[in-house]
Amino acid sequence: MSSVLIEFLKKHAFTCPSKKYLHIECMGCGFQRSLIALLEGNLKDSWQLYPALIPMLVLWTFTIFHLIFTFKHGAIIIRYLFLLCAIIILIHFLFKQIQ
Repeated sequence: MSSVLIEFLKKHAFTCPSKKYLHIECMGCGFQRSLIALLEGNLKDSWQLYPALIPMLVLWTFTIFHLIFTFKHGAIIIRYLFLLCAIIILIHFLFKQIQ
């Protein structure tokens, strides 16, 4: 089942318009490839392609659990996780622009 999903994602991956037409990677470039690498079990490749993917998955999972169980400090934790993801995305984007 997972190999079917991975093959489907590979065949139907979106093309980034920014990268295709302007030859500039956007802040989301690498997300799909990173997700596919993670599903294949390649944690290192996933991290190198898009380092914010794993923190984003943690953020989304925690947010879902917070909506269900309403943790005491859940909103604060979500804010910090969001900030962490935003910082990682920005640093990764700037690093790609320098290279």
